[in-house]
Amino acid sequence: MTAVRILDAGLLSTIQDLGRPGWFSIGVGVSGAADRGSLKLANRLVGNPEDAAGIETLLGGLELVAEAPVLLAVTGADAPITVDGVAQARASVLALSTGQRLKLGMATAGLRVYVAVRGGIAVDPVLGSRSRDTLAGLGPEPLAEGAQLSIGPTENCPWPNVEVAPVPPMDSGLVIVRVLLGPRDDWFTDPRSLFTGRWQMTDRADRVGVRLARVGDGAPLTRINDKELPTEGVPLGAIQVQPSGEPVVFLADHPITGGYPVVGTVVAADVDLLAQLRPGQQLRFRAATS
Repeated sequence: MTAVRILDAGLLSTIQDLGRPGWFSIGVGVSGAADRGSLKLANRLVGNPEDAAGIETLLGGLELVAEAPVLLAVTGADAPITVDGVAQARASVLALSTGQRLKLGMATAGLRVYVAVRGGIAVDPVLGSRSRDTLAGLGPEPLAEGAQLSIGPTENCPWPNVEVAPVPPMDSGLVIVRVLLGPRDDWFTDPRSLFTGRWQMTDRADRVGVRLARVGDGAPLTRINDKELPTEGVPLGAIQVQPSGEPVVFLADHPITGGYPVVGTVVAADVDLLAQLRPGQQLRFRAATS
């Protein structure tokens, strides 16, 4: 049974859960929500398991109509939320009756917004996941106007016990991201220059990764030599340095192997911060304690 229908898909709206681990041996990455914490929170608010499939949309602009009574939650970037034109709180439980419309305005801070529906979005899984992998082309197609979405069973979902989750405002200023150096930090003349000065997110960013540019006159990341590095595995959060010296930080849909040296890896808890960075926003890397 159709539960919601998409009236306006906004910018790059996809179905995402927590991904498809366990398929590296056949060249398939994990994928899943870019900001995993926001999807988990949205699912908890409506009583779903944390790995239930929801909607990830870029900046907002999504509009949907309930084709049956549904329970929703919206988390992530600070996008204005309305139901039939009435403003709603971020990270709150929203009960929509048949025919009511949920609309997201353009986010004022953060990049990705998440919408969870009680029961989870029911689409056919691919290799155990309902996530769209934009690099591999796996999973359900990105949402489009007119798409009809069904939900899974709700009988075993506990009823929500809070109406609103206390979440801090999305940070639009300088973001601090922790990094563990290695495994190829010895390929650079001064790998710790990663931690000096500030970096800025460029407009070259997607679910695969974000490219950064140095702000001001900080020391560049320069290699000791120009040798070719054999292809090796790269994890989520890997900071791969291009020949130009610009670092690229890998996000959810990153390739599982690469040929450029990885100077360090963002700790798992801070990857969500990178997923919410907007073009032009600045960050500082900080050495993590192992």
